[in-house]
Amino acid sequence: MSEQPTESGDSSETLFERVIAREIPADIVHETATTLAFRDISPQAATHVLVVPKTRYRTVAELAAADPALLADVVSTAAKVAELEGLGNGYRLVFNTGADAGQTVFHVHAHVLGGEQLGHFGRSSE
Repeated sequence: MSEQPTESGDSSETLFERVIAREIPADIVHETATTLAFRDISPQAATHVLVVPKTRYRTVAELAAADPALLADVVSTAAKVAELEGLGNGYRLVFNTGADAGQTVFHVHAHVLGGEQLGHFGRSSE
């Protein structure tokens, strides 16, 4: 995998890059040439799968600007995950962008959430 500098110039390896490289074990749900989907270790719904591009971009906005085709691959993989996981009644696809939105790993990733009735989203209840 080629090193992809981020907009901040940070080239340190992320947790997700280590998962992609199989240095950290993960429960992989689906993989394509450009994406990897694996179960979240702290699920927020009955089904909670992360979809990451194998090339690192910090945020979905950065990815969209630099490689719209790869963003389309991420969304297509999310749809395939929803199909594989039996989420025919609906699912939520979430991209957190920035610390205020709850992004903790700065390697863009989509959350595929479903398998139960999901509540509203927005303000934290804390």
